[in-house]
Amino acid sequence: MKVLILNGSPRKQGTVATLLRAVSEGAAEKHEVEWVDVCDLQMRPCLACMKCRPEGECVQPEDDAHRVGRQIREAGALVVGTPTYFSNMSALLKMLFERIVPVFINEKPRWIPIQNQKGKSAIVVTACTTPWPLNWLLPVSRGAVRAVSRVLKDGGYKILGKVVETNTRHRHQISDKLLHKAMELGRKL
Repeated sequence: MKVLILNGSPRKQGTVATLLRAVSEGAAEKHEVEWVDVCDLQMRPCLACMKCRPEGECVQPEDDAHRVGRQIREAGALVVGTPTYFSNMSALLKMLFERIVPVFINEKPRWIPIQNQKGKSAIVVTACTTPWPLNWLLPVSRGAVRAVSRVLKDGGYKILGKVVETNTRHRHQISDKLLHKAMELGRKL
């Protein structure tokens, strides 16, 4: 099976990327793993034209969003990582998701959503500067996890688990326990 990892963080050596590498290491024991740094993609923003709904693909000129959409369709599992920005996912990850709505849901016929990724598994990874338990009480991390999970669940993915690191402003070392959890989730794919 092919596992696709979407790194929504601009920091390629940061907390989110490090946790994604741990998930990748676990998944690579049994599966082929592909990695996409969303911040390196060349893509235009969604125009809200809604033409992708009946067409099944964004009608803008071919760019990296189209390519990643095809990678998601081909992958048997998806791992999505994002830093938490204002209780949500990173802007470029959201822009990618907005561009590839038909990869996740099909609204033919009559605008009734059909899950295009039904039966596939996913993992959500996020990090924030807010210390625990404020990251859940204020819904900082919870907001980012909820936003990414909503996209994935709408597409039909079963969320196997989430990895959340907190207090990254003052703690620069990820615990072995959390890295182990990330690797074990990768092995569950």
